[in-house]
Formats: sequence, structure tokens, C-alpha cells
Amino acid sequence: MVETTKLISIFIIIISIFGGILAFYMMSDLPKEKRKRHIEEITSQLINFVLFIWMGKIILNFPVFISDPLAILAYPSDSSAFYVAVLFSALLLFYKSQRGQINVVLFIPSFIFVFLIASFLYEFMQFVWNDNTYSFGYMILLAILLILFLTVQGRKGSNTLISALLIGWTLGIFIITTVQPFVTVFGYMMKPWFVGVFFAMSFTLLIINQRKSGYIERN
Repeated sequence: MVETTKLISIFIIIISIFGGILAFYMMSDLPKEKRKRHIEEITSQLINFVLFIWMGKIILNFPVFISDPLAILAYPSDSSAFYVAVLFSALLLFYKSQRGQINVVLFIPSFIFVFLIASFLYEFMQFVWNDNTYSFGYMILLAILLILFLTVQGRKGSNTLISALLIGWTLGIFIITTVQPFVTVFGYMMKPWFVGVFFAMSFTLLIINQRKSGYIERN
């Protein structure tokens, strides 16, 4: 029964991500070749993210892993491993950007679009199939952010749009936690400190972008 539940959860995540990628391919206004390149990069980043989750699980439980590796590998990943994977993924994107292997300014909006669609589909299936009432609030937040993304995209600079969406995401999660005990992203619990770090980084990035825009306009 437990194994079946795990497989169903993994299946829902896969279907959700596939739906997000398909929606991006069909709705993006990027040229066809750029869409394909972005999908390849998104897929690569998602595969790396899964590997980083496993790495995080091993790093956080290294003493146990040394004595009994199967006990750690068979145990489901928790939120801490998810946070480690987010950190490693951010560092990898920064490294690729510095080496000129990826244009982060162009890639991140595409990734956010896929993330919003995939997350909405995941929460919708959790709400409908598993009768998870805690998914409803986050599902509404995702719908609002997705509408905002589709409406504002192209009218604002990419960096400003990214910052605004991240700020909206973090504030939305904080608001949801006032009416329910927790919020999860693809089944991983979002702890207040993690959301707070995201908010601080997003707000700082927004201020920097606004100052840069003001400087460019004055000159």
C-alpha cells in the first residue's frame, strides 16, 4: 500500500511536469528552435534537481548512509533534501551563466512558466483525486501568479517580472499559512525560514533592478 502511494505520487509529479512543458511548447511566443532549446535545458535542470535531492538526502544523513546505505536510499526525501537541491540548482545555474552556457535572463521566465503550470496541475490532481483540501489555497495562488505572468510578460523587464512573481509567491504562501497549518510544493513542506529567504532575495533583486532601470533612464 505504501509503495503504491509512492508510485502514484511520482506518477502525478511526472504528469504535471509533462503538462507544464507541453503548455510551454504550445503557448510560448519564442521561435520554435528556442522553445526546443529551453525545453531541453529545463529537462536537464529537472533531472539534475532530482539527483541533487538524492545527494541532499545522503549528505544530511551521511553517518547513517555509511553504515546502512539502503536505509537512506529507500527512505523518502524530506523538505531538507529539497532545500539542498534548490541551493545546488541555483549554484549550477550561476556557474553555467558565468561560463556563458546559458542565458539566465531568458531561461528563468520559461522555467517559471513551466513551474507554475506543473505546480497547478499537481495541486489540482491532489485536490480532485486525493481530496487534499490543503491544495486548494496554493492552487488559487498559482492560478493568480500564472494569470499575472501571462498578462505582464513582455511589458516588463524579465528581471522585474521574475522578482515580482517570486515576491508574490512568497507573500502568498505566508498568507495561506495563516489559515492552514502548512503549504507544500510537489509534496515538500515549505518552512517559514525557507520562504523568508526567498522573499528577502526576491525583494533585494527587485530593488537592484529598479535602481538599474532608473540609472539607465537618467543616462
